[in-house]
Amino acid sequence: MPIKCNTGCQRNAVLKRPKTGDALCKECFFWAFEEEVHHTITTAKLFTPGNYVAIAASGGKDSTVLAHIMKLLNDRYNYGLKLVLLSVDEGITGYRDDSLETVKRNEQQYGIPLKIVSYEELYGWTMDRIVQETGRKSNCTFCGVFRRQALDRGATILKVDKIVTGHNADDIAETVLMNILRGDIARLQRCTAIVTSSEGSIPRSKPFKYTYEKEIVMYAYFKKLDYFSTECIYSPNAYRGHARAFLKDLEKIRATSIIDIIHSGECFSVREGVKLPTQATCSRCGHISSQSVCKACVLLEGLNKGKPRLGIGKSSKFREHIGEDTDGPHGGGLALNPQTSSNAPDRTAVPHTNIEKLTF
Repeated sequence: MPIKCNTGCQRNAVLKRPKTGDALCKECFFWAFEEEVHHTITTAKLFTPGNYVAIAASGGKDSTVLAHIMKLLNDRYNYGLKLVLLSVDEGITGYRDDSLETVKRNEQQYGIPLKIVSYEELYGWTMDRIVQETGRKSNCTFCGVFRRQALDRGATILKVDKIVTGHNADDIAETVLMNILRGDIARLQRCTAIVTSSEGSIPRSKPFKYTYEKEIVMYAYFKKLDYFSTECIYSPNAYRGHARAFLKDLEKIRATSIIDIIHSGECFSVREGVKLPTQATCSRCGHISSQSVCKACVLLEGLNKGKPRLGIGKSSKFREHIGEDTDGPHGGGLALNPQTSSNAPDRTAVPHTNIEKLTF
C-alpha cells in the first residue's frame, strides 16, 4: 500500500526527506525545500531590495539549484533583486569547458545574464598548465586560492553588491571537520558564518547553509533541472574527500550529524581566547589578505619563477626567498618562468593587471 504524504494532502509520498525523515509527495517537498531556503534568507537578512547579486555558477547541482531558487524566490516574494550568473573558467579541459556549456544553457533557461572570468585572463595560467608544473599533489591548493579571488575579481568587474554561493550544509560541516582536524580553530567562525565579508570586499552569503546535499540532488532530480554532474578530474586526492567520506559514515548512523557539526563549529568559533586572523590588503595586488602578500601572489611567484612548490607550506619560507619588499609596493618579481615563450604577453607587473580588459 502506498505511503501517503505526511502533510495530509492525500497524495502518495515519493521520498523520505534525509533532513527530517518526513515522507512527502513531490509538490510538498518542493514547497518545504523552497520555504526553508526563503526562511534562511529572510532570517539572516541576506539581501535588501535593489541589491545587484552575483550567483556563483559552476554548472553543478548546487549552483544550478541555487540559480533556480534565487530566480523563483525573487519572483515569488518580490525581493527586488537584480541577478547575474558569475562563472570561473579554471582551464580544465574535459571538465570545466563542458560544465560551462551547462551554465550557458542555464542563462537562457532562467533569463539571467552570464559573466565568465578565467584563470588565463586573470593570472596567465590555466589549471591544466599548473598541474603540469606541480603534479596532482597540491593542485587543489592552487585552484582553491585562485578561484576564491577570481570570484571577487569578477564581482568587482560587475560592480555587484553581494555574491551568493551554493555551499550547502554538507560542505560547511566538511570544512568544520577539516579545520578541527588541522587544529585551526580560529577559522571556524568564518567557515560557519552565513555571510562573510571584510572591509572593502563584496559580502558573500550561503542561502543553502542549512540545506542537505541529498535534498539538493532530490530537488534537481524531481524538477528535472539541467546540471553537470561529473567530478573534477583533479580532485580525487583532495583532503576534503577524506572529510566527506567520514561525514557520510556519521550521517548513516545519525542523520542530524551534519547540522550538529555546524552548530558545534559555531560554538567553538565564539570561544573566549580564540584569535582571529587580521584582515588587511596584499601589498602586491591590493586584494584582501591576512598576510602582507596574499596567497595568490605567493603561488604565482612560485609558478612564474619555475618553482611551483615555493608557495606551498609555510609562507615564511616564501618571504625569506623574496624578502618582504623587493621592488616597491608590487614586489616586481612576478615574471613568467624564463622558459616561457618570448611571444607570451608581458606579465611582469602585478598579477591580475589584465582585469580591466574583462568588461561585461
